[in-house]
Amino acid sequence: MTLASIPSPTTAVWDLGGVPIRAYALFIVAGIIVACVVTEARLRARGAPRYTVLDLAVWAVPFGIVGARLYHVITSPDRFFGEGGSPVEILYVWNGGLGIWGGIAGGAVGVWLACRQMKLPFRVVADASAVGIPLAQAVGRLGNWFNNELYGARTTLPWGLEVHQMEDGQAVPNSVNGELVLPGLYHPAFLYEALWSIGVAILVWQVGNWLRLGRGRQFALYVMAYTAGRFWIELLRIDDTADVPTLDAADTVMTILGQRVNVWVSALVFLGALVYFLRVRGPQEFLVPVDEDRGFRVVTEPEFRQWELTAAEPADPTGAPAPEEPTGPVTGDEPTARVTGEPPPGATRRGPDDDA
Repeated sequence: MTLASIPSPTTAVWDLGGVPIRAYALFIVAGIIVACVVTEARLRARGAPRYTVLDLAVWAVPFGIVGARLYHVITSPDRFFGEGGSPVEILYVWNGGLGIWGGIAGGAVGVWLACRQMKLPFRVVADASAVGIPLAQAVGRLGNWFNNELYGARTTLPWGLEVHQMEDGQAVPNSVNGELVLPGLYHPAFLYEALWSIGVAILVWQVGNWLRLGRGRQFALYVMAYTAGRFWIELLRIDDTADVPTLDAADTVMTILGQRVNVWVSALVFLGALVYFLRVRGPQEFLVPVDEDRGFRVVTEPEFRQWELTAAEPADPTGAPAPEEPTGPVTGDEPTARVTGEPPPGATRRGPDDDA
């Protein structure tokens, strides 16, 4: 007998004056807002100008959504090109199906392009975003809950998930027993990932500050921590496979050696991030504005704190000497010479009471 369970929504879309309002889209937007707010605060603390994240988001969001959708299409081709599939549904992003790996890769390309235009160091932006991104992922997973997707195998645990068969955003009687709820309870994989992502955000925030991680290592830590969780969560999943207890269930996800491709991608990305984390060294990085042509200079925290107090540009870390200024008197041939305190020849010394 089931003593407890997690119910799933029976509606994922509402009609508002003829306009469909989809829960999945709402949570994606909410996640983006959370990521922007957190990343903006972390960028500001590192010396970036106000509202820098908005300029970055203009590039990152569309590139991220396109990348996420392409990854999902590539790894779940039967859903669009198999029997009963429809290629035009590739455009129906609101129905679910955004691959996080494609989203991160696409968003990174967008941020890189924005950083080139804004003359911002990409690795500083990456580290600043390493807390907001997993929080956005946690929020976005609630959209999967409304869509009744991202669930695992059957379970008798008290937090087992009720799952509905959905069509056009509404629960419909399933093909097994004619009821709205599928037989049994299932692992709430969406909830596991949401909670894990929140834990990842806290980990990066605390460890990053404690160890003063810089040069992209906070982002690498996020990638390692997230992929470690995604690996075991993917092993639980049965959605979009023939294991779903409906008569029309079919495998629509790509597998390698009997495992979802996301399992292998998680392992490979984890190893790549681990290698980067172990090989790269450097303190936490901050930004000091230089000029419009050069943008920002990356400095250490002590140099940044000194700049906050004095507004004096730190010394060039490459060791290049600053242009020397003449120390002699101003002459007609030296219009940019520095005044030494002595008037040039022929000039009349002014007293402190003379009019300006």
